Amino acid sequence: MLLVGSKTKEALKGKGDKTYNISNETLEALNEHMYWPIDQAQKRCEANGRKTIRPYDILA
Repeated sequence: MLLVGSKTKEALKGKGDKTYNISNETLEALNEHMYWPIDQAQKRCEANGRKTIRPYDILA
């Protein structure tokens, strides 16, 4: 698991009178989704001949 469950649920719940329940399956799906940008950042870093992943590798 890449994400901290309690922190992720806190962020997803919402604020004020708009709160949402979050299932464990939602956390698992979000966790799986996070592997894609990590993989892309690694590929971008390698393509640029670097071994250090930089913020713009993830945000590009």
